[in-house]
Amino acid sequence: MLKIKEAVIVEGRYDKIKLSGIIDAPIIETNGFRIFKDKEKQSLIRQLAEKRGILIITDSDSAGFVIRNFLKGIIPEKNIKQCYIPQLKGKEKRKAKPSKEGILGVEGIEDREIISAIKKSNATIEGEVPHRISEITKSDFFELGLTGRPNSKEKREKVLKHFKMPTYLSTGAMLTALNVLVTKSDLEKLLNDME
Repeated sequence: MLKIKEAVIVEGRYDKIKLSGIIDAPIIETNGFRIFKDKEKQSLIRQLAEKRGILIITDSDSAGFVIRNFLKGIIPEKNIKQCYIPQLKGKEKRKAKPSKEGILGVEGIEDREIISAIKKSNATIEGEVPHRISEITKSDFFELGLTGRPNSKEKREKVLKHFKMPTYLSTGAMLTALNVLVTKSDLEKLLNDME
């Protein structure tokens, strides 16, 4: 597993699942073309780009390039690194038929091809790690009352609003973003201040 400094931006959930087994880095989904109107997600990606830079890994089809170009238009070039996966014909295993263009997306590309593309992208590879390590964990979320309590949803929404993050983020996506933006002690202090 490659440990990467930059936050990785992908199109969708299956791309994120695929990359989670290959890289140790925050992985954020654009949810396809939804990114064009989603000001909160754009704000989150800008924050990540400013804090640690981003590595864009989209499909090699026309939709992937439209999303890639949109991101290039809203984020300073100095904060972006581009990773281009090979353009290979085929279909993903979970799909009944190939995509409109008949090209494999990120989720369908072999791990070794993705690793090779990442290494060519000038991403900041900080080494190889046996597994992903996060400072803030799911159990921390429970201990801090962000999950498993009657008011957990409201508490999470307050934290998301404080950091100008999309309020619809899942708990897992919120955890990923917070691990980029703050330490566990910063989060604890914020929650104490909110009470």
